[in-house]
Amino acid sequence: MNKTVLIIDDDDMLRASLSKGLRDNGFNIISAESAESATSMLERISPDGIVLDRMMGGTDGLTFLKKLRESGNQTPVIMLTAMTGPDNTIDGLSGGANDYLAKPFQIRELILRLNNIIKTANTNAKNMPKGLNFIDNEFFISTDGATSQIISLSAEEKKLLQNLTAPTGNIVPAAPMVAKRLRSKLNIVLSNLDIITIRGHGYKLIDKSGQSDN
Repeated sequence: MNKTVLIIDDDDMLRASLSKGLRDNGFNIISAESAESATSMLERISPDGIVLDRMMGGTDGLTFLKKLRESGNQTPVIMLTAMTGPDNTIDGLSGGANDYLAKPFQIRELILRLNNIIKTANTNAKNMPKGLNFIDNEFFISTDGATSQIISLSAEEKKLLQNLTAPTGNIVPAAPMVAKRLRSKLNIVLSNLDIITIRGHGYKLIDKSGQSDN
């Protein structure tokens, strides 16, 4: 089934170009020329993904995105911008973007990133405990609907957490010191999560809030 994408951009030519490029690659496209128009549309539709321009007249893309996340809407969003540099990327991700793409870009890159954030969002929704997201090969803490803090993990710790959340509830063998370090880091940032020992088998990630222990 084709995925539906909402494009939000106040540049008519770019919006039309993106619409054509994505339609030609199998996406169903809905477009909005402003954040205000998109807000109205999202009251009636639930797209699989959103392509959002950061700099727009009226409500800018970052403000729109923060309000979207505050409302509880977790539709995956890729933000387009001419503003480059790590600070701008951090602002976009902190505001709730799932990915951040600087202009100019090739339509093939947008399609790859769009497919990735939609797939990742679907996987997260099924497998991730509350407050934890996995984006671009990194684990992030999600608070109040916005992805805001990366968890600093060693390669061994990250691999273990990936296994523990594929899906959450897996029992995974691991070196005791790696499991201990990972447990300590998770306990600091997410009080609802813990790693327990399953004697003779390995370790299991549990959500003590009872919402995601599969």
